[in-house]
Amino acid sequence: MRVLLAEDDDGVAGALTEALYDNGHLPARVRRGEDVLARHRQADLLLLDLGLPDLDGLEVLRKLRAVSPLPVVVLTARGDERSVVRGLRLGADDYLVKPVRLAELLARIEAVTRRATTPAAPAPRTVRVADVEVDLDARRVTVGGAEVRLTTKEFEVLAALAARAGTAVSRQQLMDEVWGDAFLAVSRSLDVHLTQVRAKLGRPEVLTTIRGFGYRFGD
Repeated sequence: MRVLLAEDDDGVAGALTEALYDNGHLPARVRRGEDVLARHRQADLLLLDLGLPDLDGLEVLRKLRAVSPLPVVVLTARGDERSVVRGLRLGADDYLVKPVRLAELLARIEAVTRRATTPAAPAPRTVRVADVEVDLDARRVTVGGAEVRLTTKEFEVLAALAARAGTAVSRQQLMDEVWGDAFLAVSRSLDVHLTQVRAKLGRPEVLTTIRGFGYRFGD
């Protein structure tokens, strides 16, 4: 398993990297929060220290959760209740306080990975809101039974929302899914495509803008 280790202490990082490698994992170490955000797509799990030199680890976690479901185990010396609660609420899958026994760390990694890879119930592949129907497999959209022609990017934006119908989806997550990386995508492109999708559907009420966060398809 590819483990991204975010740790600025060379001694701790060296020991963890060696232990992970000896137990069959492929560790890659970074020192900065920005490196986590740039490289998270290359990992199967993140081991995250909170005391990073450029960004607080909790802020890294918040930004990561806006664009990725990557399993995260926080491994930090910060053991106060407030930090633990904030870490879990921000989306950490587990929270360990240093020093931690190696056997426990490996067991926690295994448990988090097992939960993340447990097959979920298949999502519906055709989504209907009012008289708007989105067939995710056929890449076909109809309104009132009449087909609506969308460009590839327009459909991908709508499909990303339709796959989570009724759920708010952040701008960062949309850009990450449709353009490949939220940190490289041009925010204005998302606005333009959503405007075009709304115009072509002719049903502005099915696409809700959530100010300061993102969008929702359906109620």
